[in-house]
Amino acid sequence: MQLRSRRYNPFFYWTVILSTSMAGTTMSDFMNRDASAKFLTDGATSLGWGPQGLGLGYPMGAAILISLLLAIFVLWKCTGLTFAIRDIVSFRAEALFWAAILVSNTLGTSMGDFLSDSSGLGYAGGALLVTGVLAVLVALMRVPAVPNVVLFWIAFVLTRPLGATAGDFLTKPLAKGGLDLGTAGSSAVLLAVLIGLMGYAHVQERRTAVPRTKSLTGVS
Repeated sequence: MQLRSRRYNPFFYWTVILSTSMAGTTMSDFMNRDASAKFLTDGATSLGWGPQGLGLGYPMGAAILISLLLAIFVLWKCTGLTFAIRDIVSFRAEALFWAAILVSNTLGTSMGDFLSDSSGLGYAGGALLVTGVLAVLVALMRVPAVPNVVLFWIAFVLTRPLGATAGDFLTKPLAKGGLDLGTAGSSAVLLAVLIGLMGYAHVQERRTAVPRTKSLTGVS
């Protein structure tokens, strides 16, 4: 529906963003984890229905995902289509965009899990590290030699580990440094924040411009 829509639709767009985020999380877990005890919650005997994960580990999983993301960008470059988000209006360009989004979400989740679980930084430390890198990227936006399109994609990948560490902080028990809100409580909080931001963005878009043709940002 998003690909076929002729105009920017906030509901379609953000539903796909949310869906690729959830898909990226499950794909990352399937690649990196397995049914060994360290990945199971107390009392669990499996990760759920179906295959129990490939158990590749975070380094190998990240290497595969980085390779896939680079392959998508190389293909995108070869098509001659623009990387600028405001100018993505064709079906082919948008299909490449969402493919990159899905792989970026999966890669970012792997990075976030690594920072939270394996790096020794913990949830707060991992979040602070990613926030610091994002702050550097914001500063680089004022450097003419650095393309904003490059900064966008780096920042997008980094928002996933930031989101993953924030999600772990909300859901994990107090003994592990989390707030112990559980998955349902955390999802409710984050969904409310997302809906609020979507509403604010939609109001701002209506104030600034009325789109004539489809654009991923609502500006044409």
